[in-house]
Amino acid sequence: MTPCARRVVCIARMAWDAVRRERMNLRKHMADSVVAAIPGSAAGSSAASAPARRLASLDVLRGLTIAFMILVNNNGGPGSWKEMNHAAWNGMTATDLVFPTFLFVVGVSIVFATEARLARGATRKQLAGHAAVRAVVLFLFGMVVNNYPYFHWEHMRFYGVLQRIAICYLIVELFYLWDRRVWTKVLALTVALLGYWVLVRWVPVPGAGMPVRDVPFLDQNQNIVAWVDRQLMPGHLYEDWPAHDARDPEGLLSDIPALGTTLMGLLAGMWLRGRRSPRAKAAGMAAAAALSMAAGYLWSIEFPLNKKMWTSSYVLAAAGWSLALFALLYWAMEARGWGKKGAGRALAWPWRVFGLNAIVAYMVSELLPGTLDLIRFNADGRGTTPLMYIHAHLFALIRDPGWSTFAYAVTFTALCFVPVWLLYRRKIFLKV
Repeated sequence: MTPCARRVVCIARMAWDAVRRERMNLRKHMADSVVAAIPGSAAGSSAASAPARRLASLDVLRGLTIAFMILVNNNGGPGSWKEMNHAAWNGMTATDLVFPTFLFVVGVSIVFATEARLARGATRKQLAGHAAVRAVVLFLFGMVVNNYPYFHWEHMRFYGVLQRIAICYLIVELFYLWDRRVWTKVLALTVALLGYWVLVRWVPVPGAGMPVRDVPFLDQNQNIVAWVDRQLMPGHLYEDWPAHDARDPEGLLSDIPALGTTLMGLLAGMWLRGRRSPRAKAAGMAAAAALSMAAGYLWSIEFPLNKKMWTSSYVLAAAGWSLALFALLYWAMEARGWGKKGAGRALAWPWRVFGLNAIVAYMVSELLPGTLDLIRFNADGRGTTPLMYIHAHLFALIRDPGWSTFAYAVTFTALCFVPVWLLYRRKIFLKV
């Protein structure tokens, strides 16, 4: 090889090495600085001085929650187990714990994401503007999810899951930016829960009368929450078909106690920011979980647990379960180091993958069925869709309806895992 050729090869190798180093640095930077898709979805959990310090337990809790949300939202239909469905009205199943746990995670994530950004030099005004934009985008995503693929104006739904997350995130984020004292959050939580109870129990329902005296307490249609939604969004509510003019589980007034759920997550995040040992923090959350569940179940004797109305007793009971699970994960992963290597890391990995791109996983799970329903073909002498065909020719072969629908739900959830896994492999964490 001539000296000139050797110089060319040497320069090429140096350039290639520089490119490789740049790619590695970029991936590391993205992994350390990425923030949540749904507020907190990949939220920075540490100050700028230690960018790699994250709450792995929070990522796992978020991932478990979004995975279970996908599982129960696509539970296979009739025959699925009771715990894979929402309670018909009063009462609470495992499915009813999913949404409040997600709002709880949003509250926890607000603390860590906000403190990390402030430490990196962002101003409160900048964060407030970013929160407003985020909330608008999430709300619009919710509109897409609700009405895809047809978007018929006649019964277009404006309330929804992502809409509630957007509202609770924005209000609690702005509250935390304005005032970071604990007692103000406790006061706001108390006012939200007691105020909602007074509203539902003691405010007369126009055209129906006073709850308990003139109409059953928490009557499905004759309650102040459903009445307000019918005045604001006639014909655009989630229930009942086909008129869409009865009630909505994510209606306007029930945002009040939902704010309480987010505030409880915020308080948990503030507790974890304190100067205590990981074991003490986990113990504190476990004690708070016991107290919250006890208060919720005791209050439910008078003010029943009800997810569709998001009753104050439901807020406390559901937050207690969220705290209990988070305390367990925090103790295992932050205090004991479980999940950093070996079998523990393997078990935690899929939930971290889900948790780091939660918005993507949720959007895929909501839009995929509608997309597949647009594909219609004839099979076995009748019209069908891909999901209907697969269910009839694969999962229906399992004779037990509970296991059959569960197998379908698990398969669908695994399918939604694929796109977030591909993003994870490329160190891509989408954010709003």
